[in-house]
Amino acid sequence: MQVVIDLAYFVVAVLFILGLKAMASPATARRGIVWAGVGMVIATGVTFLTPGLRNIGLMGLAIVLGGGVAWYLGRAVKMTDMPQMVAVYNGMGGGAAAAIAALEFVRGGVSGVTVAVLAVLGSLIGSVAFSGSIVAFLKLQGLMKRTWKLPSQNLANAALALAALILGALIVANGSTPLLLGVFFVLALTLGVVLTVPIGGADMPVVISLLNALTGLAVGFEGYVLGNPALIIAGIVVGASGTLLTQLMARAMNRPIRNIIFTPMTGEAVAGGGAQGTMREVSALDAAAMMRYARKVVVVPGYGMAVAGAQHKVREMGKLLEEAGVEVRYAIHPVAGRMPGHMNVLLAEAGVPYDQIFDLEEINADFPLTDVALVIGANDVVNPVARHDKGSPIYGMPILDADRAASVIVIKRGKGAGYSGIENELFFQENTSMLYGSAQQAIADVVTQLKTME
Repeated sequence: MQVVIDLAYFVVAVLFILGLKAMASPATARRGIVWAGVGMVIATGVTFLTPGLRNIGLMGLAIVLGGGVAWYLGRAVKMTDMPQMVAVYNGMGGGAAAAIAALEFVRGGVSGVTVAVLAVLGSLIGSVAFSGSIVAFLKLQGLMKRTWKLPSQNLANAALALAALILGALIVANGSTPLLLGVFFVLALTLGVVLTVPIGGADMPVVISLLNALTGLAVGFEGYVLGNPALIIAGIVVGASGTLLTQLMARAMNRPIRNIIFTPMTGEAVAGGGAQGTMREVSALDAAAMMRYARKVVVVPGYGMAVAGAQHKVREMGKLLEEAGVEVRYAIHPVAGRMPGHMNVLLAEAGVPYDQIFDLEEINADFPLTDVALVIGANDVVNPVARHDKGSPIYGMPILDADRAASVIVIKRGKGAGYSGIENELFFQENTSMLYGSAQQAIADVVTQLKTME
């Protein structure tokens, strides 16, 4: 029987890796998700063949309940709410890893220094991922609108981490007691909260990716503790891919990961990027005419498009422009939205062809040749101060060069600063026009005007 289980886990590992590779492209992402899902079903099913397995009824009940909730949420959740869903799943994964370690310590299933060290590390990382993901969910859902920063934030972070590590070392050296375990987990959970609470919306995509990586590491460690190859493989795959993605996104913001954690952008108004001038308003009719009679239009979507759920209207507008002979493309910044790939998912859902969607490196050189850049709810990722203002918190961050288009139209709800709290120099440029309002309504008005034009 063990041979069957091992072979099944090998197949699962292959499916996970192939699925992850397929997810690298929007064209094959759906296939990759199906492969990885099939692998997870096989891994779960074959676990029931483990000799001496007990509590099968409870396990079956937990799978039915958990699977039922996940199935309902997967069908019901709006695409705009996907970041919150990802945060919840991150948290559940980390929490499950921490709970496994806690139960193994309580029932005396942890033997040997190596296993104990991995169990403690998995507990610590899993707890941080769990509580940090809960805070991320509350922020993304709008239930936590402010950021809080302690007077000595970094000192508090270091003290909590050090205290948790010392308790973890005591557990490894002397064994666990209920009191020691309880204090250890309280410290670990508190550390996750304290680390995440000061982080504002501008850094949230990187934080989501980092929490995902932590969850993977925690699951991998606990897989070693249980001697379960499927958990080890799944954890390593998630942890490694999440770590690479986090590094890529941090590089895209030109911010080391340590700065995101220890010097976060809180979203409060900050010095730097003090743009001055007048914002010029444009009507939907004028915006429609500018794009209708242009040769090349580049659409830059941001979180404002996601919040308004305007992706379908954007696609309708794009089709009308294409029918009029206008070349329409879409430019995506690596950290646009509230999670990695947020804008790609929304545009794909709306039916935007993959070959019209371009990353920053692919399209930036074309902005000087573009007649109109339409910025929808994006802010910091098109702020020119990132190029020249050394005092700005976003200095050095690669941006989409929308300001270098012949004309720029910005759809924005109001005149406030971006999530990093910095005024956007683009909004005050002579070639920029502001179309105020919800992205959904603003694009709908543009579509209405386009339909009246010959």
